[in-house]
Amino acid sequence: MKNNILLLILFCATMLQAQFAPPAGTLGSTAIHKDSTCFVAWATQCDIERGWLNILDTTQGKATVGNASSAIGMAGLDGVVSLGDAGSAILQFQHPIYNGPGYDFAVFENSFRDDFLELAFVEVSSDGINYKRFPATSFIDTSIQVDSFGLIDCREVNNLAGKYRALYGTPFDLDELALFSDIDLMNVTHVRIIDVVGSIDNVYASRDKDGRKINDPFPTPYPSCGFDLDAVGVIHGRWTNSISDIDTNPIINSSFISRGEYLQLNNIDSKNKMALIDMNGKIINEYSNVQSIYINNDLAVGIYLLKIDQANNSYTFKIAIKNEK
Repeated sequence: MKNNILLLILFCATMLQAQFAPPAGTLGSTAIHKDSTCFVAWATQCDIERGWLNILDTTQGKATVGNASSAIGMAGLDGVVSLGDAGSAILQFQHPIYNGPGYDFAVFENSFRDDFLELAFVEVSSDGINYKRFPATSFIDTSIQVDSFGLIDCREVNNLAGKYRALYGTPFDLDELALFSDIDLMNVTHVRIIDVVGSIDNVYASRDKDGRKINDPFPTPYPSCGFDLDAVGVIHGRWTNSISDIDTNPIINSSFISRGEYLQLNNIDSKNKMALIDMNGKIINEYSNVQSIYINNDLAVGIYLLKIDQANNSYTFKIAIKNEK
């Protein structure tokens, strides 16, 4: 009896642990639509290292769909480039990405539905030589191989590109890499995307930060195999050449605000324009020339972006709106 209770506790703990953000368009999702005004720039250069159609049989050759230019510019405009098994792409930007409040950039794939997902690791560099990987987590069951057109639950993965369907970016926060001293998080110049080989074979499997195999559709021996990179959108981009030029004064006191309260803003110009935006890119409210904004009682609980435009600076903050106190 005690053993059964222990197993039940362990099962429930695992289920709770596995519940990461849900699909795009649902409450609690972190997906960001390509048309969101939080994006200030897109990748301007891309170099591709193609992967195999089927890493189990390299005589079949490598992925062929798209080219490097397909990953440049805004998502949804110029097709995608397929990386193939273990293929990679290195993207660069007109201006470096910096570690601002909340998410700093987002990666777009072209999945046609919420549960057919092809995943990839994401790494960043401030010199094009030394890269650090976002700590990816996968709780996808590995007892049975997800087949070529198999389905997976996005709530079971975190910090992996491809978590969301086409036109919705998976966001990444540079704060998660703050412990790595060899990366200048205020001057990220390169983003590297590496296809996850979805095989659960010990020889070929890709593994998450804790050594778990990552099980996604495999094999996919088609010209469009592997991760299909659409775009990388920048949320926090540096427009100056010196870190000291970046305004580091706090703008908001807290990223959490209850409905029926005022969100106080600090160190902003008296002349300003603001927009409260949901994670689908829809503008919920617009404001101008204010030092605080009122959070309406009828506003849905969830994650929003607050975009602030001033004469010389723009900021985007992620805020969580809670129920009334």
